[in-house]
Amino acid sequence: MTAKPQSPLQPPIASPSEGMTAHPQAARDAAVSRLNAAGVAIHRPETCIIDPEVEVAPGTVIEPYVQLLGKTRIGPNCRIRSFSVIENCTLGDGVFIRNHCVLENSCVADRAEIGPYTHLRPGCQIGEGAHLGNFVECKKARLGKGAKANHLTYLGDAEIGEGTNIGAGTITCNYDGVSKHVTRIGKGVFVGSNTSLVAPVAVGDGAYIGAGSCITKDVPADALAVARGRQVTKEGWAAAKRAQRESKKL
Repeated sequence: MTAKPQSPLQPPIASPSEGMTAHPQAARDAAVSRLNAAGVAIHRPETCIIDPEVEVAPGTVIEPYVQLLGKTRIGPNCRIRSFSVIENCTLGDGVFIRNHCVLENSCVADRAEIGPYTHLRPGCQIGEGAHLGNFVECKKARLGKGAKANHLTYLGDAEIGEGTNIGAGTITCNYDGVSKHVTRIGKGVFVGSNTSLVAPVAVGDGAYIGAGSCITKDVPADALAVARGRQVTKEGWAAAKRAQRESKKL
């Protein structure tokens, strides 16, 4: 196999049923032997499922209870941690897949880091050195080089530029009940936590989105967008409320 993915835009094509049929021990043992001979380290191979058409380059480590399904291609010096399932995907060099990730029909470029508990649904293209962390779900999402979404995020039908940071709790609202729409976020954007981006919408390069915003209109490059209710503080209100409750007990 070649060390590099065939293209960041071309995951392997296979039918959805591939890798889901019964996997006899003999077929698994043959796949393990083939990959071991190629310089792949497989820990506790008896716990893994590796389909016959899977290709893995030398220097990669596969931990126990991993499933590599369909026509998955994995480059050199990757690490696939336990309980991850990778089906019909292309991974580049030095990719790190943490525990409990599910990847389907997607491409992950060199030195990207995924997981734990990340779900890549079909059509994702994760750029070089990008990070996707805890409880992040992506569907038809393109992340540029070095982009990050580290916590509790949904990115559906989204294009995200290089170096952009997506804060915890951010979602792209891509479905209006009838059709799916695209969210486009430029390079070097900072999206604050708990932001909703209501597609179709675009955010220009270098823009900032204030935490807790619901963005429904395009944001120009280098602009600040804040879309949330203004805070109202009533001093002494809580103490008065407690006193009122106590007075009713008398």
